[in-house]
Amino acid sequence: MNRIKEVKALENYQILVTFDNGEKRIKDMKPYLEKGVFKKLKDQEFFKSVKVAYGTVTWGENIDLCADSIYETSSIYNG
Repeated sequence: MNRIKEVKALENYQILVTFDNGEKRIKDMKPYLEKGVFKKLKDQEFFKSVKVAYGTVTWGENIDLCADSIYETSSIYNG
């Protein structure tokens, strides 16, 4: 299992996630923006507040994504 080391908010509701194996992946959050608590991510300032906490990507106390989910549903970053 890969663990998340770093996360950065990008343009167009994407995040760049760096895993402990050195791999970087892009996760597109646009499909989540109309679902439940994820609707809060439409606020650009809130979206940019993304951070890593306890091995997950999180926004505040109520929105998070686990490393496995991100890894399985993201694209390899080639930048």
